Amino acid sequence: MPRTGNADLHLLRVFAAVVEARGFSAAQTHLNVSAPTVSNHIAALETRLGVRLCQRGRAGFRLTPEGESVYRETQKLFAGIEEFEHKLDTLRTRAKGSLAIGIVDNTITDKTAKLHQAIGVFCTRHPDISITLECRAPNDLLRELLEGRLDIIVGSFPKALLGLTYLALYDERHRFYCGAGHKLFATADEKISQAVLARHPVVARGYWATRDVRHLHSERQTANVNNMEAGARLILSGAYLGYLPEHYAQGWVRARQMRALMPDELTYVAPFEIAFSAAIRHSRPARLFVAELLAVFDVAATPSFGEDAHALSSSDN
Repeated sequence: MPRTGNADLHLLRVFAAVVEARGFSAAQTHLNVSAPTVSNHIAALETRLGVRLCQRGRAGFRLTPEGESVYRETQKLFAGIEEFEHKLDTLRTRAKGSLAIGIVDNTITDKTAKLHQAIGVFCTRHPDISITLECRAPNDLLRELLEGRLDIIVGSFPKALLGLTYLALYDERHRFYCGAGHKLFATADEKISQAVLARHPVVARGYWATRDVRHLHSERQTANVNNMEAGARLILSGAYLGYLPEHYAQGWVRARQMRALMPDELTYVAPFEIAFSAAIRHSRPARLFVAELLAVFDVAATPSFGEDAHALSSSDN
């Protein structure tokens, strides 16, 4: 048979329709042509292939062995064409561009912070999008998002700004710690109270405006930090007490280099959210990543990327 052309593909599709309809008469309805036209197409295909494809007549329709073989190969051919067309559609619609993501520092030890999982799935599905990932303090993330240097930010934010959309992802638990070199490290639980803690210097996180330690009414000078690592170093020094995320501190706790003080009372949950501005409607990569992140965290929110995205919205959007 000469090289297959469009006419041959048409004849093969008629043949496949006849086989699947189990006869010429039934196939004519599906093909929307007359029975003689169907018969002529099959005859033309047999001439083209040089083999008899089927028995037809009063005995009924039946494929010849050659016809069965041709039908099997026809199915493979059509499946290959369909896969080829699907891949072309994917190439035409594949997202391209860049995506700048910001996240607060030291979340990598939190098993519930599945950002890396979302990035992995996203990069597999959208290999033509280049990603920039920045770690910043919460206030810096908010500023860079508003200034357009970041497309999306993930963190626990001290304030909700008008002009941004926030969607809840997960919670991060914090506890109050001291280092092994601190005077309170070996003190029995029943001898520790907030009054006792107030006599010791504490670490205050500047981006929380010191509100995470204000309730302790410390009588001593506080140390100010803007990231978790700085806070952990001061606590490990034995000179300061302070809050840390439980997942971040657990390695030092297991190594008996840190201890949680008044763990039932001095604990709180920091809600982690994804935030973006109305500019996201101009960034397909950012919209795709938001959808991927919500799917990974199993969040049922339906974010709005339209003109109303500039209004502060809740996680129920």
